[in-house]
Amino acid sequence: MKIRPVCLLLLAVLWVCCAGCGASGGGLGSGGNTNRTLRILSGSENKTLEPLLKRWGQRNGTDVQVEYLGSVDAMLQLADGATAFDAVWPAQSLWIDLGDRKKVTRHQQSLMRSPVVFGVKKSVAQSLGWVGKEVTVEQILRAAEAGKLRFMMTSASQSNSGASAYLGFLYAFAGRPEVLTSAQLKRPQVRERIRRILGSVNRSSGSSGWLKDLFIQKYDQYDAMVNYEALVIEANQQLVRDGKEPLYAVYPTDGLTLADSPLAYVDHGDAQKEKLFLALQENLLSPDVQREILATGRRVGLAGLDTSAADPSLFNPEWGIDARRVLNPIRMPPAPVIREALDLYQTAFRKPSYTIYCLDYSGSMQGQGIADLKSAMRLLLTPAEARRYLLQASAKDVVRVIPFNHAPIADWIAAGNGAEAQIGLFRQIDNLKENGGTDIYTPVMQAFDDLKHVAKLDDYFPAVILMTDGRSNRGASFATLQQHLQQSGVNADVPVFAVLFGEASEDQLRQITSTTSGRIFDGRKDLVRAFREARGYN
Repeated sequence: MKIRPVCLLLLAVLWVCCAGCGASGGGLGSGGNTNRTLRILSGSENKTLEPLLKRWGQRNGTDVQVEYLGSVDAMLQLADGATAFDAVWPAQSLWIDLGDRKKVTRHQQSLMRSPVVFGVKKSVAQSLGWVGKEVTVEQILRAAEAGKLRFMMTSASQSNSGASAYLGFLYAFAGRPEVLTSAQLKRPQVRERIRRILGSVNRSSGSSGWLKDLFIQKYDQYDAMVNYEALVIEANQQLVRDGKEPLYAVYPTDGLTLADSPLAYVDHGDAQKEKLFLALQENLLSPDVQREILATGRRVGLAGLDTSAADPSLFNPEWGIDARRVLNPIRMPPAPVIREALDLYQTAFRKPSYTIYCLDYSGSMQGQGIADLKSAMRLLLTPAEARRYLLQASAKDVVRVIPFNHAPIADWIAAGNGAEAQIGLFRQIDNLKENGGTDIYTPVMQAFDDLKHVAKLDDYFPAVILMTDGRSNRGASFATLQQHLQQSGVNADVPVFAVLFGEASEDQLRQITSTTSGRIFDGRKDLVRAFREARGYN
């Protein structure tokens, strides 16, 4: 059968048209080319809103990929140009200001706001005379020092809610200046008060969301948490479902801070990506989507929120949440002052940590496993490297290392932040050779025995960081560990944070972390990063 020339011409035209449609991806509302992607680096507090991004992507033929990283990692990604991402969405603009040295971000706009508050059990707030009253940071300090307020707060050097609260404390103790300065950070009265309030924190965390879950889990042991208003609302919803007393939101009048949730484009010179980003941002700022965001307990609008649209079951006056209140947050200082303040937090102001690392030196760690383990410990114990990640030791920190295989091998200690002591500890870690089987329970028991002999353990944030690449197959059992912990005589809240690696048994590690209110960090893709994250929780 012969194909006429005119048919060949028509087929060619149709082929060109179809090829052109595929290359252009169609209009944003047409479904387009599903190969189009937007990669967003986000803070973990935005997980609740991910369905809004996915829905927009499905309607517009775009694969919206979200990776959740902590504030420090977001800052470091930006410092390196954020080459793996098309947009960033941290909790607070300050992390863009600190990280974007290469000036790669554009089109930055706040999508929502959430003040950082003290969520206090209402009966405790009533006993302190705080219900319906203005409360200052100094009043919070006095209540905590009097033993009337046991509270949790995230690390200021790892989590935005902690950093925001910390800057608010500094602002209050500096006398509410127009903007915080480096000179004010050096004032003795500011330093004395900030050490006192940070020394009153009873439990730390590297994540705002995990802190909320931990507070619910440890509800009977604590009176309050410092967190976003939106997460206090989420906690209250769960507490009400559980038949428990909800939290009452206290807004420090002289040190209120506000997470502004900026979404910014990362410019790598791709005009199509920029067009997609602007369309997504426009959608998220549209009235309908802003109402959906409001329905999650986040504030929208410039001065707080539209009270006519606020759901009183979320923005509940009985919970101390005043939807009509115009928020007057502090003015954030310039990036160099913020960086100086965070360095001071880590090295001079925070409550010191007492950290015991239980490190797997069994035979299965040979090769890449032991190399990665040593790389992680080198980073944590080398002051210059630790500073990059805001993980520097303070003069009062204590680090112990219990290497183990089928039994504990040694028990090494380094106190303070002297480079000689820390590097000496790393040399011992570096020189040890791996061999033997695996017993993960006995070293944890030895760690708790060590803590039992620490004078004034309440003056520290104690933690055990357990790392293994296998299944415990020798020695003690989990039942033995449970019994030992019950009889240990350690009265402090001591979490065990487990770093999962290789073929480690997640079930065994979860038993340990659940028993001690810790958590698991997955180091199978990046062991060094997992160690950094675990250290940031203490």
